[in-house]
Amino acid sequence: MRTALTDLTGVRHPIVQTGMGWVSGPRLVTATGRAGALGILASATMSPEQLRSAVREVRSRTDAPFGVNLRADAGDARERVRIIVEEGVRVASFALAPSRELIAELKDAGVVVVPSVGARRHAEKVAAWGADAVIVQGGEGGGHTGEVATTVLLPQVVDAVDIPVVAAGGFHDGRGLVAALAYGAAGVAMGTRFLLTSDSTVPDAVKARYLAATVKDITLTSAVDGLPHRMLRTEMVAALESAGRLRSLSQAVRRASHFRRISGLSLPRMVRDGLAMRHGKDLSWSQVLLAANTPMLLRSALVDGRTDAGIMASGQVAALIEDLPSVAELVARIMAEADEALAALLDPYAAHRHPQDRAAAPGPSGAEGTPVDPPPDDRGAVAGPSGA
Repeated sequence: MRTALTDLTGVRHPIVQTGMGWVSGPRLVTATGRAGALGILASATMSPEQLRSAVREVRSRTDAPFGVNLRADAGDARERVRIIVEEGVRVASFALAPSRELIAELKDAGVVVVPSVGARRHAEKVAAWGADAVIVQGGEGGGHTGEVATTVLLPQVVDAVDIPVVAAGGFHDGRGLVAALAYGAAGVAMGTRFLLTSDSTVPDAVKARYLAATVKDITLTSAVDGLPHRMLRTEMVAALESAGRLRSLSQAVRRASHFRRISGLSLPRMVRDGLAMRHGKDLSWSQVLLAANTPMLLRSALVDGRTDAGIMASGQVAALIEDLPSVAELVARIMAEADEALAALLDPYAAHRHPQDRAAAPGPSGAEGTPVDPPPDDRGAVAGPSGA
């Protein structure tokens, strides 16, 4: 399926595996690339040296295009940009809107720049600064997220910018892909659905916890770091929500001490990082420390399997997921489902017709048994809904 996203990035399918800390490592990104979708390495939980090593590991396993996700507010963002350029990474993704200067530096090196945004004004800003495409996440999405649903935010952004828009938040199957394309998107981005695959390194017991989740088990809370954060309601989340200010500070200091031992960061550096993540919010000191400490809370659950001591970022779509396919099986299934959904739109009665009757039924053009393909564009390929 050809869209503006596949043309821009060089992948076969308009599907993006998002950069999830501790989850989107070389194994998952490699599997995604081999399946024909766009895998994104999550670099926020890696040192620069680890990032370079991860990029080279993916490159050694597949020649498919892939990307790296960056924190635009990180103190070493420019060093990470240099690694992306030097290692020939195809796509740079950002969890927050990058500066005009970072966008220009990447584009000058031929890197495709795709920031993630949660509001129309942010999409307009990065588009004006030269971003090549934008990932728009609605409130259904996991991790830090906004309040506007994808079905409201997506058409707003599609109408506001003239660059390809990738829809995120609430997608897990081929029907969702077709719906996003109908809204004018050039593809979909998924995190939770890729986390719940056999190629994901998340412990099996943790995946089982996700699979057992109902819609009511997935909450939006500000108790972790003062910002809206969608995740499973774990023991840790319940404790943070019920703790008073003094108890929260005590817990935050204890966890910060553990984080310092593992990460090697100084307390002043952690405080600076936490303050940088406030984004204008009035946070308590415990929330400032927790903001800097959030990667370790995620690590406790997603790497160590400690769901009692960590947090489990999750989109609402987890309540609809029931299996753990390989990434190859998942991508193939999504594309097959999308084909079926598109065929059903062209002939809405096909599913209820006897197979023998379907063979002789009039096609969309009126000729019996003659399927009608979408018209090719001037390059001989099927034009995507974004106009590619």
